[in-house]
Amino acid sequence: MPRHAQVNNIDHKDLKVDTRRSAALGDDVGFAATFPAEFRDLQACYPIVFRKDAHGVLSPIALLGFEEGRNLFLDGERWDAHYLPLAIERQPFLIGRNGDELTVHIDLDHPRVGRTDGEPLFREHGGNTEYLDRTASVLLTLHNGLERVPAFVGALLELDLLESFALDVELDDGSLNRLAGYYTINEDRLRGLDAAALGRLHAAGHLEPVFMAVASISNFRALIDRMNRSRAGGR
Repeated sequence: MPRHAQVNNIDHKDLKVDTRRSAALGDDVGFAATFPAEFRDLQACYPIVFRKDAHGVLSPIALLGFEEGRNLFLDGERWDAHYLPLAIERQPFLIGRNGDELTVHIDLDHPRVGRTDGEPLFREHGGNTEYLDRTASVLLTLHNGLERVPAFVGALLELDLLESFALDVELDDGSLNRLAGYYTINEDRLRGLDAAALGRLHAAGHLEPVFMAVASISNFRALIDRMNRSRAGGR
């Protein structure tokens, strides 16, 4: 059960965060939440698709594997990609509020949090470490980016650009796997948009992330290759 607290240099002066990558530290996840401004960095490594939450609300994610709780980019204590999604990097921190002010909170029960190993949050005399300042910057970027997701998804839905898809994969070992329950951008409908619709997307800042998401779909081939290597017992 998470135990959140606002970070401060009195109660948490000795806290440290283990920044290694491993399943034991919470990195073995099948996807990471994302936002349009992050698509440019993500699209070189991960397929960007859309999924519905428990309330039926669509939002974009970076797909990390074909199964929940199976991260194909996790190689022991190494993340096997040149870009780490911000939703992964920010753990075990989250944005909180103190009145109108955004504040840094931490999950004290997260496996990354301790007092012996890892990055300290505060300097000896109470000032923030570079690590904590970087974390605050990541959280703010993530918060601001996720706030823009509803407008982006709304624009795609208005133009009927999102469609559900299923991907059937036969692995080298002969096993059949199906990825379903996700949505992607319909490229035929995108190509069929008139100048006015394209202009509205561009004016709202949505056109570039649309193309980044489309380009990212080519990463499915590499993701399948990762699954094959994983099943074979290697990278």
